[in-house]
Amino acid sequence: MPTVELTSHLLHLFPALREGPLVVEGRTVAEVVAALERRAPGFAFYVCDEAGRMRQHVLAYVGDRRVTDRGTLSDPVGPESRVLIVQALSGG
Repeated sequence: MPTVELTSHLLHLFPALREGPLVVEGRTVAEVVAALERRAPGFAFYVCDEAGRMRQHVLAYVGDRRVTDRGTLSDPVGPESRVLIVQALSGG
């Protein structure tokens, strides 16, 4: 099953995802996000908009490849994949 890594900011917002390595079921990025949503309600809406598209300030990688399908999150995820979800932070 894929392993997910999140930035510390996301872990701060969703403490339910802090426990142990995040190993979830999923064959696509969308399925991985859905699995994280089941563990931490609100996560999917934080990283995706109302239509399920990845928000502009969020990046995701499967291994060392940046996710290219930001609309439906159909990028494949293998059973041994590492999925990294990064939220850009800005301020002044």
